[in-house]
Amino acid sequence: MTSSIVKQRLNISGMTCASCSARIEKVVGDMVGVQSMQVNLATESAAVVFDQAVVSPRQIRETIERLGFKAQAASVGGSDFERQQEEAIARLKAMAKRLYPALTFAALLLIIAMGEMVGLSLPTFMAPHQAPFTFAFVQFLLVLPIMWSGRNFYQLGFPALWRGAPNMDSLIAIGTGAAFVYSIWGLVEIGLGIEVMVRVMDLYFESAGVLIALVSLGKYLEASSKLRTSDAIRQLMALTPEEATLLVNEMQTKIPVVEIEKGDILLVKPGERIPVDGSVVKGSSSVDESMLTGESLPVSKKVGDPVAGATLNKNGLLQIRAERVGQDTVLARIISMVREAQGSKAPIANLVDRISLYFVPIVIVLAIFAGLAWYFIGQAEFPFALRIFIAVLVIACPCAMGLATPTSIMVGTGRGAQLGALVKSGEALEMAQKIDVIVFDKTGTLTYGRPELTDLYPLSPEMDDDQILMLVASAESGSEHPLAEAIVNAAREKGLALAEPDYFEAVPGKGIRALVRGVNILLGNLEFMVEQEVTGVVEVVAQKAHGFAKVGKTALYCAVDGRLVALLAIADRLKAEAPAIILGLKKMGIKVFMLTGDNEITARAIAAQAGISEIFAQVLPEQKLERVAALQAEGFRVAMVGDGINDAPALARADVGIAMGTGIDVAIESGDIVLMKGLPGLLTALSLSRATMRNIRQNLFWAFIYNIIGIPVAAGGLYLFGGPTLNPMIAGGAMAMSSVSVVSNALRLRFFRDL
Repeated sequence: MTSSIVKQRLNISGMTCASCSARIEKVVGDMVGVQSMQVNLATESAAVVFDQAVVSPRQIRETIERLGFKAQAASVGGSDFERQQEEAIARLKAMAKRLYPALTFAALLLIIAMGEMVGLSLPTFMAPHQAPFTFAFVQFLLVLPIMWSGRNFYQLGFPALWRGAPNMDSLIAIGTGAAFVYSIWGLVEIGLGIEVMVRVMDLYFESAGVLIALVSLGKYLEASSKLRTSDAIRQLMALTPEEATLLVNEMQTKIPVVEIEKGDILLVKPGERIPVDGSVVKGSSSVDESMLTGESLPVSKKVGDPVAGATLNKNGLLQIRAERVGQDTVLARIISMVREAQGSKAPIANLVDRISLYFVPIVIVLAIFAGLAWYFIGQAEFPFALRIFIAVLVIACPCAMGLATPTSIMVGTGRGAQLGALVKSGEALEMAQKIDVIVFDKTGTLTYGRPELTDLYPLSPEMDDDQILMLVASAESGSEHPLAEAIVNAAREKGLALAEPDYFEAVPGKGIRALVRGVNILLGNLEFMVEQEVTGVVEVVAQKAHGFAKVGKTALYCAVDGRLVALLAIADRLKAEAPAIILGLKKMGIKVFMLTGDNEITARAIAAQAGISEIFAQVLPEQKLERVAALQAEGFRVAMVGDGINDAPALARADVGIAMGTGIDVAIESGDIVLMKGLPGLLTALSLSRATMRNIRQNLFWAFIYNIIGIPVAAGGLYLFGGPTLNPMIAGGAMAMSSVSVVSNALRLRFFRDL
């Protein structure tokens, strides 16, 4: 039965602050049939999970549009990202085009309005005491183009206010609108000759104009900074070539990469990037896969080997068959994963979302209260009360709060992708910095995952080594277990001819049963031999197995027709970097466990080499999840590091599942974090998580402290104790720069260094 629950990503335009995103989240999230709604202000996107049997995508989009925003379904491809970037650049250019004249007129307005206060004399024909009406009228003329350039504040702010969902634009529109209207009234009274000298010193044209210019400058700098938060995705997308060479009947044709179809044969010359995922059908070469795996040494490729799109062909001609194209390639999936992560939210943002929803209405109420309090209770003049009202409105900044978390997540996850640590969500990023226990799967994680047969100790005088190895390798030839692969490889290296087993059965965690050329083969651990009542398991054999285990080798007992005939030793070498990684984790205060199906003696030998003292040995595959759950029950926050294949349940159960990526395909979809560089990327991922969350906390601190201090000061808090009031122009400039400072601080994560 097909589920009607779907997840859709939306691009939303028209949001200007956290109040906007919080409002959309609240209204859409309350719709019947909508299970969750996450809106990201920084990426101007949303992720909505809904029951399409109850509510349609169109209804959701129409609801968003009724709130005053535009919404459209996002595509998963790079074209969608490119379009958004092009639109953002176009908006930035349009902002710049409006900003330059606004700043010019604002500077002139400020000089005329405030010049005499700082010793600048105006010409007699427009000096306030000689020509008051001209003085006021020139200011009026200068402020008009500024207000026209900032008309978006009014076009968006007042409608939002009428809908009962005021935002940052509403604050600016109300504040500057009040200053402008009051000044117009003053201009009229000056023209009518009513208290001319009082009114000419009581104009706020410059406050309205300079406020709009400064806030527009802040929005421009903010938008410019936000563009740089997507540098990582742009760099990843730039790795894919625009054209490829198609081979048809030995004829070479240049075609756009987007036109490549599955099954096409492509020619890749030395120095060219491989256009799509596929496999080599002719030729051999070395391929630089560092952009995926972080491995600096090129990898040899021959006929039949897989290749990944965007990797670099170093020296020979390769003909490849396209197998995954478009959005199915590894690189496209990585880009999609990073974009999904950048659009996600960390739990730390929940508090901000709740505050942002009510922030602007509360600020409007506080501004009105402060102005009225000074006028009626403080017996202040109306211009003073108006100045307080405007200052409170324009110093409040919901943008800084709204951008504090998503910008850091955008830059942090993007930087992680550049360094080979793919973090799939903001939730995983936040949880990773809280981890206090890491459980490592041994095979393929701490070790290379390529076991080798190191010893064959015969116990039957009737059979020689080659006979035993041929039978065992034949029995294991149908198995995909790493230990089986080691035995089969050893037999093939000796040139032994293997037989197809007539019967094969794997006993999980214990061994195998097989029938080869009429001979019953048993291969497995000591427990398996005892269960099968195998004869010949004498003390000397157990001692020999113990000796193998002490040096980190796995001992396998082999029985033929119910009698023990050999003891095999298989070793999987510890990765060279493992001890340094474990030491680094311990320095971070993280407790480390190793989990393996090996017996305890072998497990301890490997763990000792790695520097791990806590182990779980003889663990069956289905027991891995139980071990992780047991640690969680003790109060630990647990990360599980595995190869992403047979560790899936444990990875899912852990607070953070960390999958070892091969850089080609395996583990791209597994775990909350994927280490494309393998084990060395673990310290990078954890350190980046800590750096990102530290950055978020810095942003939130400054965003909150700015509003907590700024609003009372703007309301005249210092003036009550003999201090100064806050000029609305200074308040507006501070508000504009608060958002810029938050985005700029997040951009520092671009310089996070690999460990």
